[in-house]
Amino acid sequence: MTRALVTGSDGFVGRHLTRHLADSGDDVAGFDRECDVTDRDAVTRRVLAAAPEVIYHLAAFTHVGASWNDPDATWRVNVAGAANVLSAARDAGALVIVVSSADVYGVVSEEDLPLREDHPVSPVSPYARSKREAELVALDAARTLGQRVVVVRPFNHVGPGQATSFVVPALASRLLAATASGAEEIAVGDLSARRDFSDVRDVVRAYRLLAEHGRRGEIYNVASGRDVVLAEVAATLVDLIKPGTRLVPDPALQRPIEVPVLRGSASKLHEATGWEPRINWTTSLRDVVSDLIARGLGSSKSPE
Repeated sequence: MTRALVTGSDGFVGRHLTRHLADSGDDVAGFDRECDVTDRDAVTRRVLAAAPEVIYHLAAFTHVGASWNDPDATWRVNVAGAANVLSAARDAGALVIVVSSADVYGVVSEEDLPLREDHPVSPVSPYARSKREAELVALDAARTLGQRVVVVRPFNHVGPGQATSFVVPALASRLLAATASGAEEIAVGDLSARRDFSDVRDVVRAYRLLAEHGRRGEIYNVASGRDVVLAEVAATLVDLIKPGTRLVPDPALQRPIEVPVLRGSASKLHEATGWEPRINWTTSLRDVVSDLIARGLGSSKSPE
């Protein structure tokens, strides 16, 4: 049994991770908005009280599109917050799993795919830049202070419980709303981008495996190794929810800068832990739709 602390424990990934850790026999504590990660003293108190052996640092400003509206807050939460958690972890003697993002890779070429951890990074959004800076803070702590830190770069993930501000549940919720209202069309953003999606339940398995087997000061991708164009995601959801619905592009739903394609290699993760994805894409989408119905969510105004 391991004593674990999850920051951002009430978030989409945090809830799944907390459940997975508990099901695996760990003693799990967590905190979310009740403890401001930008408040170093508050973070230190919570960490020392929990006395964890492993900290999974998930608490973050997570929405790429929204980061353009408040880049300063994005930096404070994602960079200063990570620094505060790392500082508290040093006091507690805990290993830290720092969750970054594949968005740090930025715009890449087809010949670069699949992306490996040693590929140059070139973040193009406030969110991605903040995540890269948080990585550097974590890696510096490992290199100069000998701190036990593992950095994780998850590619896109989906699953039940995700907010409708993210693309898959956003599309699904609009289609459910169209079903309820009888509308024949829904608004969509740019569906030309290609993304590497994993199920969140597979992602959190990777996090725990890296806490057990990851090497200090190393970066690991969490990826499915395949990419899917968002237009195909939308078409599959249309078939699942409301066949024949028209998808109408709305410029208001497009980001200032879009990364055309991301696809990652998880070979380093597999070599270290044996991890492989278990949940297939169709199951993930069906579970997202079922969850939205159970929660009574279906809004045509959800942003992508």
